[in-house]
Amino acid sequence: MGITQYRDYPIREVWAENLNEEMAKIALILENYNYVAMDTEFPGVLARPIGTFKSKSEYNYRTLGLNVDMLKIIQLGLAFADSEGNSPKECACWQFNFEFNLLEDMYAQDTIDLLTDSGLRFQEHERRGIKVEDFGALLMESGLVLCEDVHWISFSSFYYFGYLLKTLTCSELPKSQDEFLDLLRTFFPNLLDMKYLELVTDGLQGGINKLAETYGVQRYGQVHQAGSDSLLTLHVYFKMKSVRAH
Repeated sequence: MGITQYRDYPIREVWAENLNEEMAKIALILENYNYVAMDTEFPGVLARPIGTFKSKSEYNYRTLGLNVDMLKIIQLGLAFADSEGNSPKECACWQFNFEFNLLEDMYAQDTIDLLTDSGLRFQEHERRGIKVEDFGALLMESGLVLCEDVHWISFSSFYYFGYLLKTLTCSELPKSQDEFLDLLRTFFPNLLDMKYLELVTDGLQGGINKLAETYGVQRYGQVHQAGSDSLLTLHVYFKMKSVRAH
């Protein structure tokens, strides 16, 4: 099984000025490269719900909803491959940079410090960032969502898809986890989170970086940037798939 050497392909930076052009390119490749790995960067977790909860799962979902509703996505990475792990020669990955203002928007300081140290340029996000509503409209028309033929790949992605659902619906997340999962299945009917694969849960602990180390997968790009993280997720998935096949 051929796996693209990602060092040969730059991560395409997407800002407001080239959003339409790059989304059109994605729509063109999607028929042949319909495995999509996704990662996001967001401003951390600021709030915790109060009250009594029936389960830890309910508490975790309420925490997610509370934070996703009040905070803004900063960056989204989408990396593409075909069913054999081969990526488009022109570009394997797009990194979408959203409008974010450190003087006006809410965030956890330690998260912003981490993202700044990882190379995010918040002055550029303020000046050139994509408006979420513009991206949401194009995403709805792209063929990426509401389609069983598109295979979404992720790792520990509850928050990631929370922000995408907020972007797609232009509304707050559902109040209950069951409603959230129904909405998730509607927009992303073919979704796989590697954290919950049997292969991962059976004796493997840690995040995507630990998993990549376990399988000998090398990172391309800067850690804690959504483009690089989505590429790593894609590469790890196909390496795991190859190992499981033997």
